[in-house]
Amino acid sequence: MNALSIKNLTYTYPGGNRALCDISLDIAQGQSVAILGANGAGKSTLLDILLGWKTDDSVLLFDKKLSDYGRKELGRTLALVPQSEPSNFSFTLLDYVLFGRSPYLSELGTPSPADAQIAYQALCEVGLEHYQDRSITNLSGGEHQLLLLARAIAQQSSLLLLDEPTSALDPANRIRVLSILRGLHAQGRTLMFTTHDANLAYALATHVAMLKKGSLLCFGPKEEVVTTEMLTTLYDTSLEVCQLGEKTFIY
Repeated sequence: MNALSIKNLTYTYPGGNRALCDISLDIAQGQSVAILGANGAGKSTLLDILLGWKTDDSVLLFDKKLSDYGRKELGRTLALVPQSEPSNFSFTLLDYVLFGRSPYLSELGTPSPADAQIAYQALCEVGLEHYQDRSITNLSGGEHQLLLLARAIAQQSSLLLLDEPTSALDPANRIRVLSILRGLHAQGRTLMFTTHDANLAYALATHVAMLKKGSLLCFGPKEEVVTTEMLTTLYDTSLEVCQLGEKTFIY
């Protein structure tokens, strides 16, 4: 089964600015897919459409139109880790991660002890459990990015969308996040993430889609797609793909 099927997707913003042009993409359940491209390539617009924030029937989520999903059902199927998310309230970290359990609660229901345990375990996975009672307003940018990942982990959705998942992280936390995401993928979660970083794409993805100026340049297994020639075409600058032992580096 495909986790996502995108057929001939074109999106134009009000005012006539075309962001995506004739995108077709099938992402199988269990794949880890990097959406690679420069600024303005259409990566964020594509995520918005997949989340249902911009209505379009060109997208099927597990063989079902996005418009046919109820809010809670969609929340149990699809989770987002944005780069950042402003908040005007001083939630504790644990309370914030508990929002990830919302798709499993009744309309007037409150989180159960089991929900609280799931949220706490998600904080443990990202290394923030010691700050569970701290206000989210007292976090660094990197800590906030880890918190957003914890909330998505607690949501336990089948498909995880991530927007530049390591952009604000120091090297140690970048390695932690890579390990977490590899673990989620090994558990059967489907991952789809945007990035500017070809090294991150190669390290985490099984497949890579390259977007250039709103069009799909190529899509396929990373070993076939991430080449010196394709990266140079994608970014209009000279890049090299090198093999050092069993590791691949792009510079």
